[in-house]
Amino acid sequence: MAGLRTAQMPPAVFAPILGLLGLGLAWRRASAVWGVPDAMGELILGASAGLWLFAAVSYGLKVWQRPGVLAEDAAALPGRAGLAAAGLGGLALALGLVPYAPVLARGLLLLTLAWQAGFAVLVLRLIFGGPPEGRRVTPVWLLTFVGFILGPLVAAPLGWSGLAVLLLALMLPVAAAIHLVSLRQLWQETPIPPLRPLLVIHLAPISLGGLGLGALGIDWAAALLALLASGLALALLASLRWITAAGFTPFWGAFTFPVAAYANLLGLMAGLYPWVQVAALPVLALATVAVPWIAIRILRLWAGGRLGEMTGAARA
Repeated sequence: MAGLRTAQMPPAVFAPILGLLGLGLAWRRASAVWGVPDAMGELILGASAGLWLFAAVSYGLKVWQRPGVLAEDAAALPGRAGLAAAGLGGLALALGLVPYAPVLARGLLLLTLAWQAGFAVLVLRLIFGGPPEGRRVTPVWLLTFVGFILGPLVAAPLGWSGLAVLLLALMLPVAAAIHLVSLRQLWQETPIPPLRPLLVIHLAPISLGGLGLGALGIDWAAALLALLASGLALALLASLRWITAAGFTPFWGAFTFPVAAYANLLGLMAGLYPWVQVAALPVLALATVAVPWIAIRILRLWAGGRLGEMTGAARA
């Protein structure tokens, strides 16, 4: 269990944990739409919440030992993606707590939004304080600068509809801009094989935007984003062999949360338009198999002490 020592605790572990939290939320949605037992979603949420808390405490201890590791991890792509996923994991956990502890959910929502804002500022300083090649837009920008888009899913059921509307109004245009820049870059040059799994991240903000609009009752706009997400999902599925050409790496954690978020969005649509379940059920089944499989492989790398070295995690 050497990998669980905090000295080189790898932020990359937060990505698959976020995916597991998203899967639990997707199964909670399935319970509401199709009446499947509540236990499935709540069990996944409970187990993944424990993992997130353990990872968060472990990383906090690493920063306590040497605060400079935070900026060092944020300067590298795997660390930056992992730390952004840590914030989204806090928001997903807050959403999971809404039915049980709304006061705690409110506090966690505000705390993680503050973390996300502070982390975005740190990354901006690193981007503009570093070499020009470091300013290239990557899909990790979506996690870093658009991660707030998960907030409306928490804020709306807590009665903070104004905050939910504000976050969506701010984040949807930013997400659209990053998507357009990414599309132009993809047209101009081909990403190297190890980085191609990060392209799947593009599915997450579209799915979360649709879920946020649905939480606010704007069903027609949620349906439009569901159509857009479905087109992107089909394109990614058709490109799967090309995306995975480098074989399994910790960057496969990028598959987990977008797939879970898309499954959740299709569950929402199936509740509004029953014919959508023809697609929603297979996607949920795929997520239920793929997300834990990827998560277990990455968690085993962490437990074995290899994930920190593979992702270049800073050492306290």
